[in-house]
Amino acid sequence: MQQFFQLEAAYLVIGAVVLLITLFVSTRPFMSPTAPRNGLLGALLVIVLMIGGHYYMTTSRMADVRAAFAQDKQLLCESRMLRKVAQSVVVQRSKGWEIRGDQFVSPLYVRPFHIARCIVAKAISLR
Repeated sequence: MQQFFQLEAAYLVIGAVVLLITLFVSTRPFMSPTAPRNGLLGALLVIVLMIGGHYYMTTSRMADVRAAFAQDKQLLCESRMLRKVAQSVVVQRSKGWEIRGDQFVSPLYVRPFHIARCIVAKAISLR
């Protein structure tokens, strides 16, 4: 459950704001008496489906990244340290990287990289 809140906290806040806006709009005098209930239920359903889908996709990608790291494949991780120069960092077990919890760490980098912000690098064929 902690992982869910860690990964989806921003989307939960956005969802709460959307629900508040829906409540505000649906309680205006020109709206029908059933608008608040219908509006909130509809918005809540969409928010739950979208956040649940995002969480499922993120945890599935995390499992793929863990498996690829165990097989010493190259991973691309988002770098938040150097936004202008290097937007991603190549992570590979054979290059001194290790995994601690949900983070990749290396003695060459000050900050760790969260596993949810990484993807498995694919070979590109130019045919």
